[in-house]
Amino acid sequence: MTDIKNIVTLGVGLMGQGIAQVALMAGYNVTLVDINDELVNKAYSGIEVGVKKSEEKGKLGEGITTADIMGRCKKSTDLASAVKDADMVIEAVIEKMEVKKQVSKITMDNGPSHIIFASNTSTMSITEIGKDCGAPDRVCGIHFFNPVPLMACIEVIKGGNTSEETFNSAMDVANSLPVLRGKRYIAPVLKDRPGFIVNRLNAPNHIYLHWVFDQTAEKGIPWGQLDADVAGLMPMGPIELTDYVGIDTFYHIDNYYAETLSPDFKPGKVITKMFEENKLGRKTGQGFYNWKENLTPKGRPTIDKSTKAGMFKAEISMAIALNEGCRLLEEGVASGYKVIDDANMAGMNVPGPFGMGKKQYQKWIDMLEDLANKTGKEYLKPCELMKTGKFLEMRK
Repeated sequence: MTDIKNIVTLGVGLMGQGIAQVALMAGYNVTLVDINDELVNKAYSGIEVGVKKSEEKGKLGEGITTADIMGRCKKSTDLASAVKDADMVIEAVIEKMEVKKQVSKITMDNGPSHIIFASNTSTMSITEIGKDCGAPDRVCGIHFFNPVPLMACIEVIKGGNTSEETFNSAMDVANSLPVLRGKRYIAPVLKDRPGFIVNRLNAPNHIYLHWVFDQTAEKGIPWGQLDADVAGLMPMGPIELTDYVGIDTFYHIDNYYAETLSPDFKPGKVITKMFEENKLGRKTGQGFYNWKENLTPKGRPTIDKSTKAGMFKAEISMAIALNEGCRLLEEGVASGYKVIDDANMAGMNVPGPFGMGKKQYQKWIDMLEDLANKTGKEYLKPCELMKTGKFLEMRK
């Protein structure tokens, strides 16, 4: 197995900075690479601030200083030369397939014969990224969650051509990276499917949400009443959360799943209209809510939750997630349901669906059948593994 010592982090925005920081704190030599000096220097400064905070909290280890760690960090704007003595590249560049394919090829053309190219993509096919690079067996996925130093989950993804040696090396690297809150959790993703584990598990709830949003708009119900439906059950209601994440993010992700999983993911009327009007939520100051005026002390919109809409049911949301978890098991993406539950907890700070689903699944089957009939969305129908209850035998 490849002994990884030198890591290149390619694309050093917030995600790339976080990856570089934990790699440096784990003891690796790290080279930051981006398209210009300004970006690379900004990233270096950001990492230094992050490491300094860890030093002040006593999290660097006995006698280790920020200067020691930053002494192992180099900067470059030329990927071809940066990979000459690298053992692994972890890319966090823009989510465009042609860009990812291009940088994977540059890596393989210029790096040593053992170099591994790991993509931090949250959605794209690892198999496709590595297909034309010249060494697809040395391409894998290492998917982090933001902010990297604080979020415990890392998904390590096996592409269609990834060798066992590459996968095991990537698992070793992921397991070596520190996390500053809680305990690091590595989820092995055994098959290259859209959304991997955590994002895929939560994706079909968007089908439900699009329907709920459109129904709520048609009935003229105020958005705050929809968030009131889950008051006390979720830290943010579905409307506020969509605004917070970004309408454009929601729109693009669901169009991707509409192409790769089912047309049922296609964004509904409400989200499509808001996207077209550039009402993207928190980032533009206006989405479902106004994010510029009458904010709470925490900078969140003031929402009237005194009346419930009775439109969104958290239990249906859990039933949908259980069904998708069963699909992940059917497709061989995860080895057992414990991996799925643990990954969701580590990646989203929310329990996975199997804990509750083991006792409720028969009731949830009926709920999903009703929902699929009511919405006309076939994808929400319970899959075979859920209907038979055989997932109960697939813990690990």
